[in-house]
Amino acid sequence: MAIVNRLTVDGRDYFLPEPVSELKKSILNAIKDGGGYVTIPPLRGGPGIDILFSPGMPVTWSQIEVADAPASEDAGPSNVPDEYQL
Repeated sequence: MAIVNRLTVDGRDYFLPEPVSELKKSILNAIKDGGGYVTIPPLRGGPGIDILFSPGMPVTWSQIEVADAPASEDAGPSNVPDEYQL
């Protein structure tokens, strides 16, 4: 099982890898300072996204357990009848 962190900001979900403790501190500091941009890192590659956090903005953190993906079998049997396969 893998743990994925979900940050919900104003109704939008962002899924984040561990660790998130520094990100939580950055968001809290931006809100305490009256507002500010915080860069949210991507779950997988990419530049991330800058979000303007301000006092009163609804922010929720949650952790989700995700089952590890099973290894795919490229040449494995198919449940689709032969006449429907391409």
